Amino acid sequence: MVLSARQREVREWLAERQAILLAHNYQPGEIQDVADLTGDSLGLSQAAARTEARVIVFCGVHFMAETAAILCPDKTVLLPRIDAGCYMADTITAPALRARKAELPETPVVMYVNSSAAVKAESDICCTSANAVRVVNSLSQDQVLMAPDRNLALYTQRYTSKKVFYWEGCCNIHDALSREEVLACKAVHPGAPFIAHPECRPEVLDLAEVIRSTSGMLSYVKQAPQSEFIIGTEKGIIYTLAQENPDKRFYSPSDRMLCPDMKKISLADVLTALRDMAPVVTVPEDIRVRALQAVNRMLAVPRD
Repeated sequence: MVLSARQREVREWLAERQAILLAHNYQPGEIQDVADLTGDSLGLSQAAARTEARVIVFCGVHFMAETAAILCPDKTVLLPRIDAGCYMADTITAPALRARKAELPETPVVMYVNSSAAVKAESDICCTSANAVRVVNSLSQDQVLMAPDRNLALYTQRYTSKKVFYWEGCCNIHDALSREEVLACKAVHPGAPFIAHPECRPEVLDLAEVIRSTSGMLSYVKQAPQSEFIIGTEKGIIYTLAQENPDKRFYSPSDRMLCPDMKKISLADVLTALRDMAPVVTVPEDIRVRALQAVNRMLAVPRD
Protein backbone atom coordinates (compact mmCIF):
# COMPACT_ATOMS: atom_id res chain seq x y z
CA MET A 1 0.00 0.00 0.00
CA VAL A 2 1.35 3.43 -1.00
CA LEU A 3 1.00 5.97 1.79
CA SER A 4 0.40 9.66 1.21
CA ALA A 5 2.92 12.25 2.35
CA ARG A 6 0.80 13.03 5.41
CA GLN A 7 0.41 9.34 6.26
CA ARG A 8 4.19 8.90 6.03
CA GLU A 9 4.62 11.87 8.35
CA VAL A 10 2.28 10.22 10.85
CA ARG A 11 4.34 7.03 10.72
CA GLU A 12 7.53 9.04 11.32
CA TRP A 13 6.06 10.76 14.36
CA LEU A 14 4.81 7.45 15.72
CA ALA A 15 8.35 6.10 15.56
CA GLU A 16 9.72 9.26 17.18
CA ARG A 17 7.26 9.02 20.07
CA GLN A 18 7.55 5.23 20.47
CA ALA A 19 3.82 5.24 19.86
CA ILE A 20 1.23 2.84 18.49
CA LEU A 21 -1.78 3.99 16.47
CA LEU A 22 -5.07 2.18 17.09
CA ALA A 23 -8.02 2.67 14.76
CA HIS A 24 -11.56 1.44 15.34
CA ASN A 25 -13.25 -0.32 12.42
CA TYR A 26 -15.58 2.67 11.97
CA GLN A 27 -12.75 5.16 11.36
CA PRO A 28 -12.15 6.68 7.89
CA GLY A 29 -10.07 4.61 5.49
CA GLU A 30 -7.10 6.99 5.52
CA ILE A 31 -6.87 6.50 9.29
CA GLN A 32 -7.24 2.72 9.10
CA ASP A 33 -4.54 2.52 6.42
CA VAL A 34 -1.90 4.17 8.60
CA ALA A 35 -2.82 2.37 11.84
CA ASP A 36 -0.72 -0.28 13.54
CA LEU A 37 -3.88 -2.12 14.61
CA THR A 38 -7.53 -1.95 13.59
CA GLY A 39 -10.43 -3.64 15.35
CA ASP A 40 -13.02 -3.15 18.08
CA SER A 41 -12.37 -0.99 21.13
CA LEU A 42 -11.65 -3.62 23.78
CA GLY A 43 -9.58 -5.83 21.47
CA LEU A 44 -7.45 -2.87 20.46
CA SER A 45 -6.78 -1.88 24.06
CA GLN A 46 -5.88 -5.45 24.99
CA ALA A 47 -3.47 -5.69 22.07
CA ALA A 48 -1.90 -2.35 22.92
CA ALA A 49 -1.28 -3.49 26.49
CA ARG A 50 0.89 -6.31 25.15
CA THR A 51 3.16 -3.98 23.15
CA GLU A 52 6.29 -2.10 24.18
CA ALA A 53 4.83 1.20 22.99
CA ARG A 54 5.04 4.08 25.44
CA VAL A 55 2.24 6.05 23.81
CA ILE A 56 -1.18 4.96 22.49
CA VAL A 57 -2.88 7.16 19.91
CA PHE A 58 -6.50 5.99 19.88
CA CYS A 59 -8.53 6.89 16.82
CA GLY A 60 -12.02 6.28 18.11
CA VAL A 61 -14.21 7.95 20.72
CA HIS A 62 -13.67 9.00 24.32
CA PHE A 63 -14.79 5.84 26.14
CA MET A 64 -12.42 3.80 23.97
CA ALA A 65 -9.45 5.93 24.98
CA GLU A 66 -10.55 5.56 28.60
CA THR A 67 -10.61 1.78 28.18
CA ALA A 68 -7.04 1.93 26.90
CA ALA A 69 -6.09 4.00 29.95
CA ILE A 70 -7.77 1.43 32.22
CA LEU A 71 -5.85 -1.48 30.70
CA CYS A 72 -2.55 0.36 30.07
CA PRO A 73 -1.83 2.55 33.13
CA ASP A 74 1.87 2.68 32.27
CA LYS A 75 1.26 4.22 28.85
CA THR A 76 0.22 7.71 27.72
CA VAL A 77 -3.11 7.62 25.90
CA LEU A 78 -3.85 10.30 23.32
CA LEU A 79 -7.28 10.95 21.79
CA PRO A 80 -6.65 13.29 18.81
CA ARG A 81 -10.12 14.85 19.13
CA ILE A 82 -11.15 15.12 22.77
CA ASP A 83 -14.66 16.04 21.61
CA ALA A 84 -15.16 12.67 19.91
CA GLY A 85 -17.89 11.34 22.17
CA CYS A 86 -20.49 8.58 22.10
CA TYR A 87 -24.26 9.08 22.21
CA MET A 88 -24.76 5.73 23.92
CA ALA A 89 -22.11 6.27 26.58
CA ASP A 90 -23.64 9.66 27.35
CA THR A 91 -27.04 8.10 28.14
CA ILE A 92 -25.79 6.86 31.52
CA THR A 93 -23.89 8.43 34.41
CA ALA A 94 -22.43 6.94 37.57
CA PRO A 95 -24.93 8.74 39.90
CA ALA A 96 -27.88 7.63 37.77
CA LEU A 97 -26.61 4.05 37.79
CA ARG A 98 -26.18 4.10 41.57
CA ALA A 99 -29.79 5.25 41.91
CA ARG A 100 -31.03 2.42 39.70
CA LYS A 101 -28.94 -0.13 41.60
CA ALA A 102 -30.66 0.98 44.81
CA GLU A 103 -33.99 0.07 43.20
CA LEU A 104 -32.71 -3.38 42.21
CA PRO A 105 -30.75 -4.70 45.21
CA GLU A 106 -28.84 -7.94 44.75
CA THR A 107 -29.11 -7.56 40.96
CA PRO A 108 -25.71 -7.66 39.22
CA VAL A 109 -24.95 -4.90 36.75
CA VAL A 110 -23.68 -6.09 33.37
CA MET A 111 -22.12 -3.04 31.70
CA TYR A 112 -21.50 -2.83 27.97
CA VAL A 113 -17.94 -1.67 27.30
CA ASN A 114 -19.44 1.25 25.38
CA SER A 115 -19.55 3.27 28.60
CA SER A 116 -17.39 5.64 30.61
CA ALA A 117 -14.78 4.48 33.10
CA ALA A 118 -16.82 5.98 35.96
CA VAL A 119 -19.84 3.90 34.95
CA LYS A 120 -17.78 0.74 34.54
CA ALA A 121 -16.47 1.33 38.07
CA GLU A 122 -20.05 1.11 39.40
CA SER A 123 -20.67 -2.19 37.61
CA ASP A 124 -20.18 -5.83 38.56
CA ILE A 125 -18.99 -7.11 35.21
CA CYS A 126 -18.52 -5.81 31.69
CA CYS A 127 -19.58 -7.34 28.39
CA THR A 128 -19.09 -6.79 24.69
CA SER A 129 -21.63 -7.25 21.93
CA ALA A 130 -19.89 -10.53 21.11
CA ASN A 131 -19.99 -12.06 24.61
CA ALA A 132 -23.05 -10.46 26.26
CA VAL A 133 -25.07 -13.68 26.27
CA ARG A 134 -22.19 -15.71 27.64
CA VAL A 135 -21.48 -13.15 30.38
CA VAL A 136 -25.12 -12.98 31.52
CA ASN A 137 -25.47 -16.76 31.55
CA SER A 138 -22.27 -17.08 33.61
CA LEU A 139 -23.82 -15.26 36.56
CA SER A 140 -25.51 -17.17 39.39
CA GLN A 141 -28.33 -14.67 39.96
CA ASP A 142 -31.64 -15.13 38.16
CA GLN A 143 -31.90 -11.49 37.09
CA VAL A 144 -29.48 -8.85 35.82
CA LEU A 145 -29.41 -5.18 34.89
CA MET A 146 -27.84 -4.53 31.49
CA ALA A 147 -26.77 -1.03 30.53
CA PRO A 148 -26.61 1.24 28.69
CA ASP A 149 -27.84 -0.35 25.43
CA ARG A 150 -31.52 -1.35 25.44
CA ASN A 151 -31.21 -3.22 22.14
CA LEU A 152 -28.26 -5.35 23.24
CA ALA A 153 -30.19 -6.22 26.41
CA LEU A 154 -33.28 -7.22 24.41
CA TYR A 155 -31.10 -9.32 22.12
CA THR A 156 -29.50 -11.02 25.13
CA GLN A 157 -32.92 -11.72 26.65
CA ARG A 158 -33.63 -14.01 23.68
CA TYR A 159 -30.83 -16.35 24.73
CA THR A 160 -31.13 -16.50 28.51
CA SER A 161 -33.69 -17.69 31.01
CA LYS A 162 -32.72 -14.85 33.36
CA LYS A 163 -34.81 -11.73 33.73
CA VAL A 164 -32.98 -8.88 32.00
CA PHE A 165 -33.70 -5.36 33.19
CA TYR A 166 -32.36 -2.77 30.80
CA TRP A 167 -31.33 0.85 30.65
CA GLU A 168 -33.13 3.11 28.19
CA GLY A 169 -30.00 3.92 26.19
CA CYS A 170 -28.97 3.06 22.66
CA CYS A 171 -26.61 3.80 19.82
CA ASN A 172 -28.50 6.47 17.89
CA ILE A 173 -27.00 5.24 14.61
CA HIS A 174 -27.95 1.57 14.97
CA ASP A 175 -31.26 2.39 16.63
CA ALA A 176 -32.28 4.57 13.66
CA LEU A 177 -32.03 1.73 11.15
CA SER A 178 -35.58 0.74 10.22
CA ARG A 179 -37.18 -2.51 9.14
CA GLU A 180 -38.40 -0.79 5.96
CA GLU A 181 -34.88 0.26 4.98
CA VAL A 182 -33.58 -3.26 5.41
CA LEU A 183 -36.45 -4.77 3.41
CA ALA A 184 -35.85 -2.27 0.60
CA CYS A 185 -32.15 -3.15 0.48
CA LYS A 186 -32.95 -6.87 0.49
CA ALA A 187 -35.28 -6.33 -2.47
CA VAL A 188 -32.49 -4.67 -4.46
CA HIS A 189 -29.90 -7.28 -3.46
CA PRO A 190 -31.75 -10.62 -3.25
CA GLY A 191 -29.57 -13.42 -1.99
CA ALA A 192 -27.21 -11.11 -0.10
CA PRO A 193 -27.37 -12.09 3.59
CA PHE A 194 -28.16 -9.30 6.01
CA ILE A 195 -25.57 -9.18 8.81
CA ALA A 196 -26.82 -7.06 11.71
CA HIS A 197 -25.16 -5.69 14.81
CA PRO A 198 -26.89 -6.50 18.14
CA GLU A 199 -27.26 -2.75 18.77
CA CYS A 200 -30.02 -2.69 16.11
CA ARG A 201 -33.69 -2.73 17.08
CA PRO A 202 -35.37 -6.13 17.65
CA GLU A 203 -37.55 -5.83 14.53
CA VAL A 204 -34.40 -5.23 12.47
CA LEU A 205 -32.59 -8.17 14.03
CA ASP A 206 -35.59 -10.33 13.09
CA LEU A 207 -34.69 -9.73 9.43
CA ALA A 208 -31.04 -10.74 9.83
CA GLU A 209 -29.58 -13.98 8.55
CA VAL A 210 -26.59 -13.35 10.82
CA ILE A 211 -26.15 -11.23 13.98
CA ARG A 212 -22.57 -10.37 14.88
CA SER A 213 -20.31 -7.83 16.57
CA THR A 214 -17.97 -5.86 14.30
CA SER A 215 -15.15 -8.36 14.76
CA GLY A 216 -17.65 -11.17 14.25
CA MET A 217 -18.76 -9.62 10.97
CA LEU A 218 -15.19 -9.56 9.70
CA SER A 219 -14.66 -13.22 10.61
CA TYR A 220 -18.00 -14.34 9.17
CA VAL A 221 -17.55 -12.65 5.80
CA LYS A 222 -14.09 -14.16 5.31
CA GLN A 223 -15.43 -17.71 5.45
CA ALA A 224 -18.90 -17.15 3.97
CA PRO A 225 -19.51 -18.55 0.46
CA GLN A 226 -21.68 -15.64 -0.67
CA SER A 227 -20.19 -12.81 -2.73
CA GLU A 228 -22.56 -10.02 -1.60
CA PHE A 229 -23.59 -8.86 1.87
CA ILE A 230 -25.87 -6.25 3.45
CA ILE A 231 -24.06 -4.78 6.46
CA GLY A 232 -26.20 -3.54 9.36
CA THR A 233 -23.70 -1.42 11.23
CA GLU A 234 -21.81 1.86 10.85
CA LYS A 235 -20.59 2.28 7.28
CA GLY A 236 -16.92 2.58 8.21
CA ILE A 237 -16.58 -1.17 8.53
CA ILE A 238 -17.39 -1.59 4.84
CA TYR A 239 -13.96 -0.15 4.05
CA THR A 240 -12.34 -2.83 6.23
CA LEU A 241 -14.51 -5.57 4.75
CA ALA A 242 -13.65 -4.52 1.19
CA GLN A 243 -9.93 -4.37 1.96
CA GLU A 244 -9.98 -7.88 3.40
CA ASN A 245 -12.35 -9.33 0.78
CA PRO A 246 -11.68 -7.58 -2.55
CA ASP A 247 -13.70 -10.17 -4.46
CA LYS A 248 -16.89 -9.50 -2.46
CA ARG A 249 -19.37 -6.63 -2.46
CA PHE A 250 -20.99 -4.87 0.48
CA TYR A 251 -24.08 -2.71 0.82
CA SER A 252 -25.38 -0.45 3.56
CA PRO A 253 -29.15 -0.51 4.06
CA SER A 254 -29.22 3.20 4.95
CA ASP A 255 -27.24 6.33 4.13
CA ARG A 256 -27.78 7.34 7.77
CA MET A 257 -25.45 4.61 9.09
CA LEU A 258 -22.67 7.12 9.64
CA CYS A 259 -21.45 8.16 13.08
CA PRO A 260 -20.21 11.78 13.02
CA ASP A 261 -18.11 11.24 16.14
CA MET A 262 -16.33 8.30 14.53
CA LYS A 263 -15.47 10.53 11.57
CA LYS A 264 -14.13 13.50 13.56
CA ILE A 265 -10.47 12.49 13.67
CA SER A 266 -8.34 13.45 10.67
CA LEU A 267 -4.71 12.74 9.83
CA ALA A 268 -3.99 16.38 10.71
CA ASP A 269 -5.48 15.77 14.17
CA VAL A 270 -3.26 12.70 14.63
CA LEU A 271 -0.17 14.70 13.68
CA THR A 272 -1.07 17.52 16.08
CA ALA A 273 -1.65 15.04 18.90
CA LEU A 274 1.73 13.40 18.32
CA ARG A 275 3.59 16.71 18.09
CA ASP A 276 1.92 18.21 21.18
CA MET A 277 1.48 14.94 23.12
CA ALA A 278 -2.10 16.04 23.77
CA PRO A 279 -4.98 15.66 24.43
CA VAL A 280 -4.16 13.03 27.07
CA VAL A 281 -6.95 10.83 28.42
CA THR A 282 -6.51 9.72 32.03
CA VAL A 283 -8.65 7.84 34.53
CA PRO A 284 -8.36 8.52 38.28
CA GLU A 285 -6.72 5.54 39.95
CA ASP A 286 -9.61 4.70 42.28
CA ILE A 287 -12.00 4.59 39.31
CA ARG A 288 -9.48 2.79 37.10
CA VAL A 289 -8.99 -0.05 39.59
CA ARG A 290 -12.71 -0.63 40.05
CA ALA A 291 -13.40 -0.43 36.32
CA LEU A 292 -10.56 -2.86 35.66
CA GLN A 293 -12.15 -5.34 38.07
CA ALA A 294 -15.35 -5.30 36.00
CA VAL A 295 -13.38 -5.84 32.80
CA ASN A 296 -11.28 -8.62 34.32
CA ARG A 297 -14.36 -10.43 35.58
CA MET A 298 -15.61 -10.48 32.01
CA LEU A 299 -12.29 -11.78 30.69
CA ALA A 300 -12.38 -14.56 33.29
CA VAL A 301 -15.71 -15.94 31.97
CA PRO A 302 -14.95 -19.28 30.27
CA ARG A 303 -15.44 -19.39 26.51
CA ASP A 304 -17.89 -21.84 25.03
